[in-house]
Amino acid sequence: MIKWFSVILTFLSLSLSAQPNVQLYIETWRNECILQMEKHGIPASITMAQGILESASGTSDLATEANNHFGIKCHKDWTGKKFYKDDDKKNECFRVYDHAQQSFEDHSFFLKRTRYDTLFQLSPTDYKSWAYGLKKCGYATNPKYPQLLIDLIEKHQLYLLDQGQSISMEDLKKKLQEIY
Repeated sequence: MIKWFSVILTFLSLSLSAQPNVQLYIETWRNECILQMEKHGIPASITMAQGILESASGTSDLATEANNHFGIKCHKDWTGKKFYKDDDKKNECFRVYDHAQQSFEDHSFFLKRTRYDTLFQLSPTDYKSWAYGLKKCGYATNPKYPQLLIDLIEKHQLYLLDQGQSISMEDLKKKLQEIY
C-alpha cells in the first residue's frame, strides 16, 4: 500500500511539476475569476481557461509586458496605451493595462458587447456551451479553440470555480489524504 502511495505521489508530483506555470496561474487568479463571474455572469472556468490559453499561463510577452491576459486588441475605440506584436496579422495593436486585474475586468466588459449576447442566455455552469458559443460569436480564429478551453477546464477541474470553489495545492493534498 505504501509503495503504491509513493508511486501515485511521484506521478502526481511529476504531473504538477510539468505544469508549474498553470498551477501558479490558477492559484494567482482564481479569486479574480470568481469575482468576475459574480459581477458579470461569465463562468469563472471560461475566464480562467481563456487566461491560461491566451497568456501562456501569464508568461507571454503580452501578459508580462502589457498585463493583457486575453489577447484583447485595441480596436478603434481604445484610447489607452498600446502594445504591438505579430498575431493573425503583422504588427497588430493590443491593449496595455496598468495592472493585470484591469485585463480581467476589461475581458468581462468585452464579452458584454452585443456580439456576445447569446452567451448570457446560457447557464453559467455550462462551460462547454460557453466554449463553443465564444467560437460561434467570433471570439477566436482557431477552429480548435472551444476544445482547447474544455480540455483545460476538465484537466484542471476549473469547473469547480463556477460553483465559487477554490482550487489549490492544499485542496489537492487533502483529497489525496482522504483517498489514502
